[in-house]
Amino acid sequence: MKGLVTKPIGPARRLRLASSTAAVILGVLTLLAFVVDVPLENQIHTLSASSAFVLLILLPLVLVGVVVARREPGNPIGWLLMAVALLETLGADASDYSVFVYRFGHRGWPLGPVGVLLNVGPVSGLPLLPLVILLFPDGRLSARWTWALRGYLALYAVMWVGHMSVAARALERHVPVSGDGSVIGVNHPSGFAAWYGVVKPIILPLFVVFWIASIARQVWSYRASSGVRRQQTKWLGAGAAACIAGLVMAASGLIASAPTVVWILVVLAWAALPLSIGVGILRYRLYEIDRLISRTLSYAILTALLVGTFIGLISLTTRVLPFSSPVGVAASTLAAAALLNPLRKRVQRIVDRRFNRSRYDAEATVATFSARLRDAVEIDAIRADLLDAVNRAVQPSHASVWIRPRARD
Repeated sequence: MKGLVTKPIGPARRLRLASSTAAVILGVLTLLAFVVDVPLENQIHTLSASSAFVLLILLPLVLVGVVVARREPGNPIGWLLMAVALLETLGADASDYSVFVYRFGHRGWPLGPVGVLLNVGPVSGLPLLPLVILLFPDGRLSARWTWALRGYLALYAVMWVGHMSVAARALERHVPVSGDGSVIGVNHPSGFAAWYGVVKPIILPLFVVFWIASIARQVWSYRASSGVRRQQTKWLGAGAAACIAGLVMAASGLIASAPTVVWILVVLAWAALPLSIGVGILRYRLYEIDRLISRTLSYAILTALLVGTFIGLISLTTRVLPFSSPVGVAASTLAAAALLNPLRKRVQRIVDRRFNRSRYDAEATVATFSARLRDAVEIDAIRADLLDAVNRAVQPSHASVWIRPRARD
């Protein structure tokens, strides 16, 4: 019986396997770090429903980061997304563990000083998000932006060193952390950490400038791009808009007393940014973004118009006209239902004209394809043009062309 002959694994294959393994390990470590934080919060009496919402926010970062890192190990965006989630989770673990050790009388537990040093608060993973926006979608930058990236990483390192200096200074106290888990003295450093109090007001505005510059780069690339690159930037912009809307609603307190369903929608809006980044990088149904934007805007406008019409008709029938309240509500409901389909078509046509021109200009697309077809002679070029025209005109979920082979004599 002959022995089995195994094919040697090449360097590229070996690198891909190592990257996939490392990505999965980082993802598992992030989830384990979050699981560890649950009993810690229970011990210090801070466990609440917000912990589940934090998991819902961090989970898309981890999943998208693992998938992107496995598919494209050379793209730093996947690794950055996992780093954001891992650092945020480790920062929460360190904060809760510091409170558990120093404020609940468990000084005999090990690694208490390490928890204080790693309790970096806002210096953890969130400052890495502008790097994701800057490097989207392929992780490549020009020489000018490379210098800006290095400067930002230097500022990030300075903030880490400064905060750890404050934490080391706070360890000289009997209780180095406050009740909410923050390091004492971080706002007013003293001693050998006093330099951080001078540098911090200078670094924070530079961080804001870099955020704005990252967004400006994507806006500029959108205006100067076309085709696939333009669709990728659209996905990034749509996800960022949804994320910002969720953050504004949460920060303004508009949903403080809202039901759970509203909170779930807000969390999904926060998760839209990493999900859209993953779709843009992996190029999965890129051209669905035009349909998604147009449908979202049209149904939002339609809902607002119907609600306004319904409220206005109720006020008209019950306060101006001599109708009872049940009759007025019923008449308003029937009127709103009758206006649903005409309004939907009209609003959809207006929105498509601005945000989904491929659907609005379907006839022009077909005419253009017919004009190109007269001069085409290569079958591969004709196939590519036909698929492109079909996708832009009717936007199917899937399209393919099968050419019947010639029959032999």
